Amino acid sequence: MSIAAPPSYEFATRRRQPRNRDLTQTLRATRERLSTRGGLIPRFGLELLAQHAAGLRGAAVVMPLPVMLAGFGLSVFTGALAAALWTLATLAAYFGLVILARRYSAGPAEAEQIARWRMVFLFGHIATGLCWAYLATLSCSQCAPLSFDIFRFAVLFLAIASTAMISSTLKAVVPASFLALVALLGWGILSDPQPMRLAMNGVLIGAVPFFAAVAEILRRSAVQRIAYQADKDELIAELETARNLSEEARLRAEDANAAKSHFLATISHELRTPLNAILGFSEVMGHEILGPIGTEAYKDYVADIHASGQHLLGLINEILDLSRIEAGRYALNEEAIEMVAIARDCISILRIKAEAKSLKLRAEFEPDLPALWADERAVRQVIINLLSNAVKFTPRGGEIILRVGWTAGGGQYVSVRDNGPGIPEEEIPIVLSSFGQGSIAIKSAEQGTGLGLPIVQALVKLHNGQFELLSRLREGTEAIAIFPPSRVLEAMPALDEFA
Repeated sequence: MSIAAPPSYEFATRRRQPRNRDLTQTLRATRERLSTRGGLIPRFGLELLAQHAAGLRGAAVVMPLPVMLAGFGLSVFTGALAAALWTLATLAAYFGLVILARRYSAGPAEAEQIARWRMVFLFGHIATGLCWAYLATLSCSQCAPLSFDIFRFAVLFLAIASTAMISSTLKAVVPASFLALVALLGWGILSDPQPMRLAMNGVLIGAVPFFAAVAEILRRSAVQRIAYQADKDELIAELETARNLSEEARLRAEDANAAKSHFLATISHELRTPLNAILGFSEVMGHEILGPIGTEAYKDYVADIHASGQHLLGLINEILDLSRIEAGRYALNEEAIEMVAIARDCISILRIKAEAKSLKLRAEFEPDLPALWADERAVRQVIINLLSNAVKFTPRGGEIILRVGWTAGGGQYVSVRDNGPGIPEEEIPIVLSSFGQGSIAIKSAEQGTGLGLPIVQALVKLHNGQFELLSRLREGTEAIAIFPPSRVLEAMPALDEFA
């Protein structure tokens, strides 16, 4: 009969639930909203001003070119002197904006200075807008009909569009810069309502709110990009903080673990010395080696002393084994072992205790199992601990089944199943923790330490395996230790030395 395990014995992948960041985001948004009286968050306002200053500094090389070209074209219509004066005034206005941008970028601005710097930049743009408004007041009586009007229309439309593109991060920059231009153009429409001039001036007047809307859309896009960047920076900061806290917690845990290991090593030596004396003297007295004991009750007391000493010594050994495993100091002495042979030896050890409780101990082994690369002492301890728990918790007349066989993926497993009272599902994590015992176990079981299953789980994990505990109330419990396929040794064909 095949003892292959079902696919449920394979390794299971457990995923952690993603961390819920809704609370963190809500608290951050509320904190920023409460700290802002109106408008933008201060750091966003500073970033927008910084982008505006960077745009002006970047345009310092580009903007003089259209101004000089416009001045050159203006000289054809109005003469060289008027064109030169307008060109110098406009270049000076843009040069003043660049100086303001450099001064803003030179030193870190404070949140309290946002309004002041915004007004300073707006006044600088108003100065440039007045230069363009002056261009709208010029005329050319000796030019061809509408030629100067077409030239002026093209230059002013380009000025409005370039201002909206370059300085869009400054709120209301287009209306503030070209308010005077709109007023003059409106006055021109009323004073000289020629159809062509009326059309061109109307287009220029309509271009101001249109490009103002375009600039506002660009500004809001910049604000959204800044918000996304701020969220990313805050997330990176949170992750860095969490990493630092985790590193500190890890160092503290390592220090605590080292202190625990040192304490256990010291206390075990101090306890084992008197325990060995207690066990030795109680054994001598129990066997009456040096002479008979006068009172029969004393023999019972001596037997209780000896049993209690053995239990305490076993508890100390289990604590030390678990502490060495947790500290990473449990060295595996790996070799090729036969798990079926080890399981038979463990049955022989536990059979007397099982028969004392009238338990039926049955073995089901897969034939011809290959060797397993593992620590023989660790595997033996795993099987003995599982069998001991089954014998301890199974009521009289029950049945225990020990199985050794294949897993569906090519590994090997050892399983111990009983028909005892079982464990409630919510208590399984407690049973697998150190010194943990279920409610039914506390009421019905023999004396125990609660370290057997944690030691089994740790030893199986050291072999890159997996431990499963399956149980249902009033139906029994099954404990399964699974060893991965990488530890199963394949039989190699014999080499022909004469080949």
